[in-house]
Amino acid sequence: MKKITLLLTTGICALGLLGTSCKSNNNRSSKTGWAYNDKNNGGFSVASKVKPGPGPGLIAIEGGTFVMGGSMDEDVAYENDNFKRRVTVASFYMDETEVSNVDWREYLYWIHRNFPQDKEYYYNALPDTLVWRRPLSYNEPYVENYLRHPAYSDYPVVGVSWEQAREYSEWRTDRVNEEILRQRGILLDYKTLAGKQRGGNTTPATGKEPFNTDIYLNGQYRGEGIDGKNMPKDLNPAATATNNGGRGNEARRAVTREDGILKEHYRLPTEAEWEYAALALAGNTEYENIDNGKIYPWNGLGVRSAKKRTQGMMLANFKRGAGDNMGTGGYLNDKADITAPVKSYLPNDFGLYNMAGNVNEWVEDTYRKLSFEDVEDFNPFRGNQYTDKRLADKKSWTYAKDKYGRPIKDAAPSRRKQTWAELNGQTDSTAKALQPKFSADMRGYKDTTNAMLYGSVTLINDRTKVYKGGSWNDRAYWLNPATRRYMQQDESSAEIGFRCAMNMTGSTEIFLFGKPHFKQPKSKANNRAK
Repeated sequence: MKKITLLLTTGICALGLLGTSCKSNNNRSSKTGWAYNDKNNGGFSVASKVKPGPGPGLIAIEGGTFVMGGSMDEDVAYENDNFKRRVTVASFYMDETEVSNVDWREYLYWIHRNFPQDKEYYYNALPDTLVWRRPLSYNEPYVENYLRHPAYSDYPVVGVSWEQAREYSEWRTDRVNEEILRQRGILLDYKTLAGKQRGGNTTPATGKEPFNTDIYLNGQYRGEGIDGKNMPKDLNPAATATNNGGRGNEARRAVTREDGILKEHYRLPTEAEWEYAALALAGNTEYENIDNGKIYPWNGLGVRSAKKRTQGMMLANFKRGAGDNMGTGGYLNDKADITAPVKSYLPNDFGLYNMAGNVNEWVEDTYRKLSFEDVEDFNPFRGNQYTDKRLADKKSWTYAKDKYGRPIKDAAPSRRKQTWAELNGQTDSTAKALQPKFSADMRGYKDTTNAMLYGSVTLINDRTKVYKGGSWNDRAYWLNPATRRYMQQDESSAEIGFRCAMNMTGSTEIFLFGKPHFKQPKSKANNRAK
């Protein structure tokens, strides 16, 4: 296997966990000559150029073009639903491993600690451990122990539906961003917050409405018991000075998206992203030429190691044949009867573990048999449901929140930015009637479905989601990254888990060394007003 090294650098700016900035060479506007970050001329704040690094648990995946479905040698299932097509995937981040049981128990513990009386919230987040039950198998020990017992802590969580996986991803986003802000002192640090809570001084904002990224960015998570000592200075001359935690009367503000501090949202990967990351053809590429294709996430035509020290060992956790889940006693070939720890076997050339076998993994896409016919060739995805955050007050621009402090979202009313009059419902009835109708649900684009037929002549509807990768209980055919299957979004299985992805902002290139680059000459523009 040709191993590639991820050197997360862009020019002189290094990628770090929280994003490392590099000083800008020009602190003035190139178009007006006005100075940035100057409270005397209006205080327009511009952060240093930042290339944010991946969030916790993620690995950078440099995007590119590949033939989606091209690694599948034979359509054994005769589904005819995955024909080859060339697409481009933008660079993104992806979890190094599958989400494990201990990761999910952390999620459950947080719910129990913050909403101890809300049994419904906790119950809905519980995996379905009954997925282990089989009429003719003695699997009851897994029902009791697989999620909870420390022996299985680093095994992949199973029994979670597509819906639960997406809920976890949203929760993870908020916890990661909260950690960043508290560690930097922008929000009240955990030690001080814990002391306030022990003293009985918990405010409604900290005790009843946990941190939410979108609500915070909209300026609705502020106040006593929330603000930290290291909030950024507000350079707007009109800003009101406040006593900021004993730091003096200075005007302070919340972090904004323009500061480049907060991470993007964790989410499920798209089917194209998942397949691209599993193949990891970057390890087989030189000067834009791919020297060898792949059938599996590793090189070669087989599923056994060819290296001398590990010769003959299985490269993934799967079912070799009927009644053979792990090999012979005394020499367990794949070392696992059911699932294996999330860091098992060898990672692929991107550094991702278990992209074949162990558990199948949910992806974001809605399943369509003819996905290959109606497809964009850049970031292909089927499943768009466009939403907008509901405004509680259009004058103050505050978002409506649910009982957990999260923004309420509604179906988007338009494919474009509405005019101010439209947003406030001031257009006349004639103009409204002439406006083209817009559906916020774009999953059925050129490919409508009839929900009435579900269960009669088809098992496919808009709630049918794709999963990929093969599992501990699947044959080798399903280890091929191009294979695809489907299940309803509210169903779960002992063979399906998931991992998260995240958008990458800024430059798409990751592997910089040994490659030519244009050297930029010194700018001749005059940025100062004369």
